[in-house]
Amino acid sequence: MEFKLSVLDVSPVSSGSSGAQALQNTLDLARLADRLGYERYWLAEHHNLPSIASSSPEVMIGHVASATERIQVGAGGIMLPNHAPLKVVETFNVLQALHPGRIDLGIGRAPGTDPVTASALRRSKDTIGAAGADDFPQQFGEMLAFGGDGFPEDHPYRSLVAMPQEIGLPPIWLLGSSGYSAKAAAQMGLGYAFASHFSPSDPTPFMRSYREDFEPSESFDKPSAILAVSVICGEDEEHARMLASSMQLGWVRMRSGKPSPLPSPEEAMVHQYTPFERQLADAYLSMQIMGDTESVRGRIEEIAEHTGADEIMVTTNVYDHGERLRSYERLAEVFEAASLRS
Repeated sequence: MEFKLSVLDVSPVSSGSSGAQALQNTLDLARLADRLGYERYWLAEHHNLPSIASSSPEVMIGHVASATERIQVGAGGIMLPNHAPLKVVETFNVLQALHPGRIDLGIGRAPGTDPVTASALRRSKDTIGAAGADDFPQQFGEMLAFGGDGFPEDHPYRSLVAMPQEIGLPPIWLLGSSGYSAKAAAQMGLGYAFASHFSPSDPTPFMRSYREDFEPSESFDKPSAILAVSVICGEDEEHARMLASSMQLGWVRMRSGKPSPLPSPEEAMVHQYTPFERQLADAYLSMQIMGDTESVRGRIEEIAEHTGADEIMVTTNVYDHGERLRSYERLAEVFEAASLRS
């Protein structure tokens, strides 16, 4: 089965480093991914997490696109409940105008953060405790209308124009880890991306239903299904597990309500897990693909065939930036070698 490889970056912040350095690391990794032939580079949106510097993907998209030559660059994604639809359209109109044909727009229907932070982002106390996903159909409809579909004659926004004019939104993917986004993406002829890197759910039924129910559109004449997975491609199994220990402990701390920058492997390897923490740690590891190059390649090929993904989007979060670069290098090399052998 043929599929493409891409990158999902959250700009991880390691202990002893800084968010500013994490953003510089993102530019460094993007240049490497561009040279290695990865298909696209998506930036995530997260807030109020000391381990993640990617709070403004729309800003980083412009920087990454300017620092690279050919790779597609996009949001993975814009969490629509946190944004005014008009502002999203104008932001991506600007990006499209500056980097025509290279911009993607991934849209999520959840805030992707805690309720208090979501409330602060939307400047409304009424939203504290609410997920924000209930308003998604209306918000998404407004975004499409501002993006070119237009509003009904009697709509109060009928006279508004998203600037700059006549640009048009880039291709849109709906992000999710459930059936809602898969069904909506299929009905509207949009791309679909499943977040398998943090969801324990089997993506297969959602990916396949999206493909089976897909209705062609102006942007997509056929289904385009992306599967996001967490991958660590090490020198060998032991090396990969050592690298994974940082995010394993980081995940436990986050799920325990004590988020912190990504700990070093040395700190993580000596951590004494409680039974509850061990349960969280094991659950995290079950969602990871890790090992040496051949085992990682085999697992990725297996999951791509099983789900029918057109593209595997890899996120690699390890303590040392150099090790992160080398993981992506190994992955690109082993798939290039495999294609030469086939």
